[in-house]
This record gives sequence, C-alpha cells and structure tokens, in this order.
Amino acid sequence: MASTPRLVLASASPRRLELLQQSGIEPEQLLPADVDETPERSEHPRSLAKRLCRQKADRAREILAERDQLGNRIVLAADTVVAVGRQIMPKAELREDAVANLRILSGRMHRVFTGVCVIGPGSERHHIRLVESRVRFKRLSREDIESYVASGEWRGKAGGYAIQGLAGRFVVRLIGSYTNVVGLPLYETVSLLDGQGFDIHGRYKDVVPAPAAI
Repeated sequence: MASTPRLVLASASPRRLELLQQSGIEPEQLLPADVDETPERSEHPRSLAKRLCRQKADRAREILAERDQLGNRIVLAADTVVAVGRQIMPKAELREDAVANLRILSGRMHRVFTGVCVIGPGSERHHIRLVESRVRFKRLSREDIESYVASGEWRGKAGGYAIQGLAGRFVVRLIGSYTNVVGLPLYETVSLLDGQGFDIHGRYKDVVPAPAAI
C-alpha cells in the first residue's frame, strides 16, 4: 500500500504555518521559496496572486529536486495580495510604506486575494485556487495610524497590516474568508490537500475519544 504523501510548505510565514496547525495539519518541512514579487505592467491583483503562488510552488519543487528530496511529497505555496480597485498595495518594509498604505485604506473597502497552489507527488500539475475577501476599514485618525505604525506589526505584511493583531480593531466589515485575510484560506487549502491524497485527519485519527458524560 502506498505511503501517505508528506507535506512541504513553501513559505516562511509564521501565520500560514499557524493556520495549518490550527486545522490539525503539520508540514513535514518548511521550504521558503523566494521569488521576485514585483507586479508586471498592468497586472491585475488576481493574476499576481495566482502567478506568485505558482512560481513559489515551482521554486520549492526545484529545490527539492536539487536535493533529491521530491519523493512522495506534496508542495503547498500561497501568496496574498491586497488591492484597492486595481491598485496593488505593496508589502510594507519601511515606516513610510506603512503610513502610506494605512492612509489609502482608511475608510475604504479593499480586497484581499490569496492564491493557493498545490502540486501533488509525482506530478507537475498545478492545482490552484484563488480566494477573495473584502474588508472595510473605519476612517483612521492620525493617532490610529501613529500607534499602529509604532507597534511594528505592519512589517512585511501585505497591505501593511495584520488583521489578527491590533489592526482587527480597524475592521468595520469583512465579507468572505477571515483566514484568507490572515494569509491562507483554510477551507480551500485543506480541500486541495485532501484531493491530492494528503491525510488531513491523520494527526488525530488515532486519538481515543473521552467517554461521554452520563
């Protein structure tokens, strides 16, 4: 009988790892796959998220192949893009980036796109899902922006904020998947893994349930 495929997460994001663990899935290996995330000219945010997740998955497989470690492994990659209309919000690396992003997002609805790509064992086929959520921020005061920027939570985040942190207090409305906004839509991700033969129940399959209360 064939062994259960093992999972490689092509990401250095602690948020994505935590979300997988939250759903009972533990990757065997973390393999950050660095790619150029610069949008192409006139590229739509949806297209960018799909292209980058595919490129990250391909890069992770290249690394595994170079190490002769492809074996019975599933590669999972994802990329999250925040946009206002067609304007792609950059990942904030500098304080000025964070301030500029928050000023644009203030009082407006924006969209969060996450592309998820899974490549199954012994295959080069890309299984991709694109998930969209809509988020509206309250109108941010100068104090809101200054205190959030001082927290440092924005650093390296798509759109310059982390909804699971202090920025959660800015959210007036959220339509769609919350875990998508955090960085990995769990329903779609787990469905993709299940479809490629990954044992999504394995972590708790042999746990003996507690006796029912009388």
